[in-house]
Amino acid sequence: MMDWQGKRVIVIGAARQGIALARYLASRGARVVVNDQKPAEQLQSSIDQLSDLDPQISTRIDWSFGGHPIALLDGADLVCPSGGVPLDVPLVLEAIQRSIPLSNDSQIFLEACPCQTIGITGSAGKTTTTTLVGKIVQDAIGSGEGAVYRKVWVGGNIGSPMISMLDQMQPNDLAVMELSSFQLELMTKSVDIACVLNITPNHLDRHATMEAYIAAKRRILENQTSHDAAVLGGDDPGAWELLGLVQGRRYSFGKGKPPERMKGSYLNGDWLSLWDGKESIQVVRVDEVQLRGWHNVENTLAACAISQAANLPYTSMRKAILSFIGVPHRLEWISSWRGADWYNDSIASAPERVTAAIHSFDSLTDLHRPIVLLAGGRDKKLPWDGLAELIHERVEHLILFGEAARMIASTIGVSEPGKRPFSIEICVDLEQAVKLAARVVEPGDIVLLSPGGTSFDEFRDFEERGEAFKRWVINLSCV
Repeated sequence: MMDWQGKRVIVIGAARQGIALARYLASRGARVVVNDQKPAEQLQSSIDQLSDLDPQISTRIDWSFGGHPIALLDGADLVCPSGGVPLDVPLVLEAIQRSIPLSNDSQIFLEACPCQTIGITGSAGKTTTTTLVGKIVQDAIGSGEGAVYRKVWVGGNIGSPMISMLDQMQPNDLAVMELSSFQLELMTKSVDIACVLNITPNHLDRHATMEAYIAAKRRILENQTSHDAAVLGGDDPGAWELLGLVQGRRYSFGKGKPPERMKGSYLNGDWLSLWDGKESIQVVRVDEVQLRGWHNVENTLAACAISQAANLPYTSMRKAILSFIGVPHRLEWISSWRGADWYNDSIASAPERVTAAIHSFDSLTDLHRPIVLLAGGRDKKLPWDGLAELIHERVEHLILFGEAARMIASTIGVSEPGKRPFSIEICVDLEQAVKLAARVVEPGDIVLLSPGGTSFDEFRDFEERGEAFKRWVINLSCV
């Protein structure tokens, strides 16, 4: 474990990851500079989050706002860019040039973590899978069947940064982490159980190329050892191509039974089942999964395979799955207004996720229901062509909003008489899009917010976007 006493650490980014890391490092004697390009007046809430520190500790934290001055690197022992900070900003590039090591809160956590760790990454489904695994562990602990663990901690790219929980962790605990490509870029030490759900085009506005994006994801496997375990999506080419990197135990999940000498989860008729290398164990039927869409069946299969790798009982998997109704902002049903069902899928910040959301309404009961799709936000330089074809097949009314609205409209093409989408409208912002949807909606419709772009043109994050959408939809009944 690193001795932080007297070390000078530059933390870039004053959001939740940077603030949690600054607290941890300063409490261990490091001299920390928290740097952010935003002006001080916009970051008062970040400063206030550290107001409870002991005065002696708080004196070890300095603040640098309004830019990234290169002089901060003078005398620096370590530079820690937060997840939202690209590694090509001049301050980080200069640190590399000066051979100053880089790290982040996730890496520092893994280096100091006293207990077993699970890390889950992928282009889609990370939060749902991570949350469900946490619930499975919790049930196992509560029932006494998972007594091997004292407590489960869930966080990382969701909830609280893991480093903020580190002081409370004990050796017989289990930490379940969601890990994004941004966090994995700097990975030098990995988790005990790694899961790669899928790899499809995403975050190309940050990584520039698919090769760079895949390289970031690969690190979760490259930095494991022969004592570790890896779980890969067997039906996803991007994830399965990484099989050769696995150094320890191998697990798979998907429609088919795991290959020879592998364990995992699979679809056995109508059942989500476990394969232990010799026999099959039924966990739940497909129609018992509470979440909408095949992609969520895949997420559930992944959670089962991860839990198997952690030696958790299948009875806890079953109990947790039967009671799990999902995570906010992920195909979240909001209300029935004017006879239509309104869904919040604000998490969908890539066209691939919008495609999955639309396909979640492919059941016999929903297949012929008209869809009113609200899409837009800020583009991530991802291809929209495949989604455009699906929109022409399934969407009755397309309402576009935000920075990417005209780009999406250009890709979709004009609305032709008698063909879907029957109307294409462009709005300035999401609120206007909701009001327009309220005017065109009819009984039996599905109104779906599934943007396909990020929220940063209008909101702080996808959660703020989703909460605003829910508020505006609920307020429709008051009009």
